[in-house]
Amino acid sequence: MCSSDLRRLAVEAGDGSPGEHLMADDFLTAIDLAIGGDWDRAHQIVQQDESNPIAAWIHAALHRMEGDIGNARYWYRRAGRPECRDTDPLDELRSIREELAG
Repeated sequence: MCSSDLRRLAVEAGDGSPGEHLMADDFLTAIDLAIGGDWDRAHQIVQQDESNPIAAWIHAALHRMEGDIGNARYWYRRAGRPECRDTDPLDELRSIREELAG
């Protein structure tokens, strides 16, 4: 998926108001927090929008970081993404971040 498609998915959940890009920014913040070691705050952010596939994808990676593979699998399914078994969760988050930041 190209970065513009990923950014569009992050924004689609917005209501069309001028601040709609905050969705993508929130996801970037969650990723930065997780990479920085603040799993709890990152988790709180993505839990706010459980219907968004990007939030679900980040949520899956967070649960992999935690070692909760069963829960991670659930969130990969919700995201419509394959489970990333061979990728370090932090590298996965960095990859998501790159695509979102464009």
